[in-house]
Amino acid sequence: MPILSVFFGIIIKMYREINSRHNLPHIHAEYQDDEAVISLDGDVLSGSLPAKKMKLVIAWIEIHNEDLQANWKLLSEGKEYFKIDPLR
Repeated sequence: MPILSVFFGIIIKMYREINSRHNLPHIHAEYQDDEAVISLDGDVLSGSLPAKKMKLVIAWIEIHNEDLQANWKLLSEGKEYFKIDPLR
């Protein structure tokens, strides 16, 4: 699973779902032993993160939504993705 960004100990990944139309665009955010699947609209689909880390991830999604949508499209077409700037 490609790693799009890493910040404050949080790893953001996105699966390659080539030609998959059934899944809502989403990311996987991992922090230590916790993982959450979050839609690109900011809705938590499954899992959880500590509250402060979740707020950081949601803010990052809002800031980089266009880049995330572009990467979702690229990965679903089997094309190369690009890294996204971390929160600073």
